[in-house]
Amino acid sequence: MKTIGLLGGMSWESTVTYYTRINEIMNQKLGGLHSAKIKLASVDFEEIENYQAANEWEKSGAVLGKEAQQLEQAGADFLLICTNTMHKVAPQIAEYLTIPILHIADATIAELQVQQIKKVALLGTKYTMTQAFYKQKIIDSGIDVWIPNEATVETVNQIIFAELCHGKILTESKEKFIEVIEEAIEAGAEGVILGCTEIGLLIQQADVAIPVFDTTEIHSRKSRRTSLGRIDEDCDENDSFCSSDF
Repeated sequence: MKTIGLLGGMSWESTVTYYTRINEIMNQKLGGLHSAKIKLASVDFEEIENYQAANEWEKSGAVLGKEAQQLEQAGADFLLICTNTMHKVAPQIAEYLTIPILHIADATIAELQVQQIKKVALLGTKYTMTQAFYKQKIIDSGIDVWIPNEATVETVNQIIFAELCHGKILTESKEKFIEVIEEAIEAGAEGVILGCTEIGLLIQQADVAIPVFDTTEIHSRKSRRTSLGRIDEDCDENDSFCSSDF
């Protein structure tokens, strides 16, 4: 079993989900008292968010790169950045490492392809929805991407930072997200990416009529595959999580 490095704290709410789900998934596979081998670094999100707001991404990349380097030195065999948005600086973080980064968008794209999705709605922070670092990866894979209009992008972003990052789950915000997803369906979206690791706290598959791609869940499941480093005996041959990355 390889040791998973988790670069978390962005926010800590979703990092709790990562830690819980990875261990649950590992135990479901191996049984007994098995759990995942994990090294965890949790940063102060206030510092990172301030760099985001000031468009000082290189500074946040340096902070995260140094934290990631410490995870490698502590014994991590590969790294998960436990946030969609900060994959913007994944190339900078990689410069501090000799171990691979398991990219959240790559794992999500693999699952989209398995389900033969041709057009997908992308919901996340305003950075994830509007900037190329994430969206372009999906487009380059041959999948069309739908995002909301500018006003709705700001509303979604506000709900994430003012509510979900603080653990606030409000009915009216859930209804707003469902409304946005219904708009995406009308525009031809065949699935929706929960492209912020907090959105899964608010929206579940039962809430909407199209497939939900919860990036926290996808990333967590992919980490188990990479950690075990072999084809799972109970995997379906069409399951994207049954291929080893490294």
